[in-house]
Amino acid sequence: MKQYTRLGWLLITSFILDQYLMTMKQDLTKTFKQYYTATSEPALATMEKGLFLTIAGQGDPNGAGFADATAALYAVAYGIKFNSKDKGHDFTVSKLEGFWWVEDVTTDPLKVPRDRWHYELAIRIPDEITRQQFSEALLAAEKKKKSSEIRKVDYKEIAEGLCVQLLHTGAYSEEPASLKKMDDFMHQHGLKMNGRHHEIYLSDFRKTAPEKLRTILRHPVSR
Repeated sequence: MKQYTRLGWLLITSFILDQYLMTMKQDLTKTFKQYYTATSEPALATMEKGLFLTIAGQGDPNGAGFADATAALYAVAYGIKFNSKDKGHDFTVSKLEGFWWVEDVTTDPLKVPRDRWHYELAIRIPDEITRQQFSEALLAAEKKKKSSEIRKVDYKEIAEGLCVQLLHTGAYSEEPASLKKMDDFMHQHGLKMNGRHHEIYLSDFRKTAPEKLRTILRHPVSR
């Protein structure tokens, strides 16, 4: 009889634990703390591969095309979130990121007209999210939003490896000073650019004063 009582308590405890885990919401900025952390001075960091939703485009970040791409990315991200929540795994939609480049790598990007900038926007998602879940969210978002941009959203792994990074605090227009620090650091340590300029937007620009915006600037490098 005691054996059955013990078994009963184990089953009850297991059930309660399962219910508790189902109500927990994963915060990716805590799960992948290193990925979302940088210091105010340039430093080296190694970034392992992660799973992302992405959408690529070209044009001025203040333009309508950029806004449409951002909206499409979030539509799919929230679709995956709610699909995952229904299956017992809730998570917070993470920070918006941008990978930026220009066609001529020998040209200073800041001297290239903004309408010729290339970008790939990204949002990190839990590693457990499957391609099937992505496909389901993509179809649902297409039906709901009726936007041609939705179909451009992709599901991929990104691994930057060794990087130089810095936490920039201030307006986006003031980033060149921080980028200069990163360039100087790379030169001093015999490093060269080995990928695209990467920004992680820790602050919501709609709710944050320009001088308080926090943005991680990251450059993949090689020796």
